[in-house]
Amino acid sequence: MPHFGDLEAAIMDAVWSTGEPVCVRDVLERLDREPEPAYTTVQTVMDILYRKGWMTRVKRGRVNVYEAAASREDYVAGLMNEALAVADDRAAMLVKFVEGMEPGESAALRELLNAAKTQGSAR
Repeated sequence: MPHFGDLEAAIMDAVWSTGEPVCVRDVLERLDREPEPAYTTVQTVMDILYRKGWMTRVKRGRVNVYEAAASREDYVAGLMNEALAVADDRAAMLVKFVEGMEPGESAALRELLNAAKTQGSAR
């Protein structure tokens, strides 16, 4: 699972947050970076993300329009699975992860696990 570079992550965040197809100019306007990257820099990074499979691209007239090929949740889940793959004790790693959560997050996780357990036993 590739880890995004700083600008790649900012671009993917902008694309994910729109939820719709975007052109390079749209992404450039959403980036809150100092100094503001050049249009051609953003265009190049978006093309790289497209070639890596993280974005889809369609030509609309003379402009390329991009969308995320996978959701932010898919990306984060991949990173978490990668982290778990290197753990000697996956359960201990999960415990540490849950201990670091805010109380509301761990409560939501507990509810999701209970719902999954209920669905699993109903099959």
